[in-house]
Amino acid sequence: MSDQVKDAVQNSINDFTKRKEKARLGGGEDKIRRQHEAGFLTARERINLLVDENSFMELGGLNHSEMVGTEDKSSGDGLIVGVAKVGGRPVVVQAGDKTVFAGTEGSVHIRKARKIHEYALRRGLPMFNLQEGGGLRMPDGMGSDGISDKLFPNEMLTHNREVPLMTAILGDSFGGPTWAAVSSDFVTQLKGTCMAVAGPRMLEMATGQKVSTEELGGWEVHASKTGQVDSFAETEEACIQQMKDYFSYMPLNATEEPPFKTTEDCPNRLLESISSILPDKANRVYDMKKIISEIVDEHTFFEYKEYYGGALLTMFARLDGRVVGIVANQPKIYAGAAGVQECEKATDFICLCDSFHIPLIFLHDTPGFRISNEAEKLKIPTKIMVWNQALAQSTVPKLSVVIRKSIGAAYANMCGPTMGADLVVAWPTAEINFTGPEVGINVVYGRQLEGVENSKEVRQQLLEKWAFDSSPYKAAGKHLIDDVIDPKETRQFLCRSIEIACIKKGSKSERRLANWPTGF
Repeated sequence: MSDQVKDAVQNSINDFTKRKEKARLGGGEDKIRRQHEAGFLTARERINLLVDENSFMELGGLNHSEMVGTEDKSSGDGLIVGVAKVGGRPVVVQAGDKTVFAGTEGSVHIRKARKIHEYALRRGLPMFNLQEGGGLRMPDGMGSDGISDKLFPNEMLTHNREVPLMTAILGDSFGGPTWAAVSSDFVTQLKGTCMAVAGPRMLEMATGQKVSTEELGGWEVHASKTGQVDSFAETEEACIQQMKDYFSYMPLNATEEPPFKTTEDCPNRLLESISSILPDKANRVYDMKKIISEIVDEHTFFEYKEYYGGALLTMFARLDGRVVGIVANQPKIYAGAAGVQECEKATDFICLCDSFHIPLIFLHDTPGFRISNEAEKLKIPTKIMVWNQALAQSTVPKLSVVIRKSIGAAYANMCGPTMGADLVVAWPTAEINFTGPEVGINVVYGRQLEGVENSKEVRQQLLEKWAFDSSPYKAAGKHLIDDVIDPKETRQFLCRSIEIACIKKGSKSERRLANWPTGF
């Protein structure tokens, strides 16, 4: 090879190296400094926190905006994508780059996002989105030609839970990042950030409303009002760890079961102290999380939507190494009575677990539903029945344990008899009935009692007359439930039952709920 040819090759390599180095700086060192001064990590720093060391392979690293004159200041066009490993498992990652045009979405940005999503679906790779950005970029989206190819991508709309889709909102996010989040299976949000359709400035210009980012889409809004975010943290590192923790319970894709994890926690471990968690009196509160902690492997669980619909707990855990989803009433809040939010939360969780082959465990302690005039306006009858529809269509193994109370229609929604459970059992402490005697007497005899002089005596007589046997033994005697079990044998019962239920085809479901909307 001549010196002239060698020089030309070396010049090409040098040019390539400079281009790559420039691309890795995104919007440049000044923009990176500003990002750090604002208290945020860069997109590349976030990726490094998420993925296994030296596993990230970037795709489209030399992309830039199509707008003439912006090529040198638009590295990646505001989006970094690639393939990597998380916990040793292959994944797809995309991260909005705030240092390039504030992370807004230009034509190349959108094209790249669509292509990586399509690739993830084709190869069965879970998707991680590290989001921050200002929505569609004005110059790229203006005009009939500008907007016509930038509408919602089909890959997102027909994702059908083919692979787990996880999103972290790590900075103020509008437009595209918000669409990605509300289409995801799991969303975590950094406290102090905002997630909304459009920012406060756009809102004020469009409607005249003046609100802060916190009021518009801050973490408390999504925690207790919208339910559009599942988890929250004080730091970016903690948010990213939450994504990794959630992912540890998920299969790679819809063709696989969730990952099995070997445990030294004996499946036959007796729960010697579990009965002491229940109060002496039936109307006293306790924390259902303490019951769950005793039952599951190594006392470890991952809570989903902790702040939304607090009277119902939804969480991931393991039983003898197998991933399970737990739906449990929380007596600490509204005595465990479900309202509109709890109904939505249950439906969402059942769809999620059934789509990814995660068996469901139901732990009952509820006096019924939280009905009221306001609840009726929020369509609680519909919410209750949609929960039941999801339950009826789910085909993963399901086990149901009545801990203390299971009253009325809530007995059905918590997967009572005839609702598709593999097995329904109860503790000896269980009370199962249409309604409590007090409520029944008030409904049937309330008006009559108003005009009776010795109403207390009459009420007591009626209570004795209405003292129907709500213990579980009557149902067990007629084989309407499968058994009454010793509380200390609950873990043993659940581990054995899950193993048996999964013998024929593992925990594989028919995925009838996979195309159920990710919202509710």
